[in-house]
Amino acid sequence: MRRLAFLIVLVALTVPAGSPRADGNPLNAVVEIRTTVPADARTADSLGTERIGGGVLIDSGGLILTIGYLMMESDAVWVTDAAANRVPAETVGYDHETGFGLVRALGPLEATPARLGSFADLNVGDTLLAAGPGGARPTVLIDLRSFAGGWEYLLDTALYTSPPIPNFGGAALFAKDGRLVGIGSLMLRDVIGKLPGNLYVPIDLLPPILGDLLAFGHAASPAQPWIGLYPNEVDGGLVVGRVAPGGPAQTAGIGPGDVILGVGEEPVADMEQLWRKVRALGSAGVAVPLKVLGGSGVRDVVVTSRDRRGWLKLERSY
Repeated sequence: MRRLAFLIVLVALTVPAGSPRADGNPLNAVVEIRTTVPADARTADSLGTERIGGGVLIDSGGLILTIGYLMMESDAVWVTDAAANRVPAETVGYDHETGFGLVRALGPLEATPARLGSFADLNVGDTLLAAGPGGARPTVLIDLRSFAGGWEYLLDTALYTSPPIPNFGGAALFAKDGRLVGIGSLMLRDVIGKLPGNLYVPIDLLPPILGDLLAFGHAASPAQPWIGLYPNEVDGGLVVGRVAPGGPAQTAGIGPGDVILGVGEEPVADMEQLWRKVRALGSAGVAVPLKVLGGSGVRDVVVTSRDRRGWLKLERSY
């Protein structure tokens, strides 16, 4: 009965973009973010030069938390609240390891800052509220587990929910008490089995780096080694789909179609294994020995890793 009652409350809170929102409603914190990115940006081809998604107001000074791919390398940012007030914003910080991005509205918003929660208070099976600028809907926490992405991205814990919302990028995930517990990152076809859903970055990852993001625009800890390749998991192996132009892997002679067999003499079969073994070698700048299968057979390739921030064109933003 408690679950049913909560669902009724959630449905009552589910509103389309632009609708009035009552004081105390966590949806008051949700905004729309639009950015433009120069055509010569490193991510322009893969993520586009015009990006639209969501964000969540987290303080009374206009600070908005979103997913980083919406705003990295941007040269203009605009924020729109539920009352259709549109104001310019400035980029504040971007963190590749968590995926978080921060922008700050440069004008007043009709929005109330969200309260931050923790995934430590959640249980698989909990009903949550997913909210983007296009509206909100109840969703269920399906799993808490690690996630590895092909862009050298690794989360020890991610929040997997279903049913999904289509406006997932930068969307808010609220717990039963109205606290923010995650920021939307991906649409997945198989959160478990063939069940579609969304992946959210847990809000717990923000407090340890928030001070650095505000002060420096990035985390102050040593950068993880970046090798600049994008593998696909195919039949128990890792096939390189593309490499970053001018990145470490391309410089070392690795190209699309090559198969990554191992790091040194240690075999790898999936992206999580690959990223964990690379990171275990040290911080950015460390030499990464890869065993690669290509047209000429198996070869050993040493890739000199870099700090990914130095490859991205972030200086135009912050």
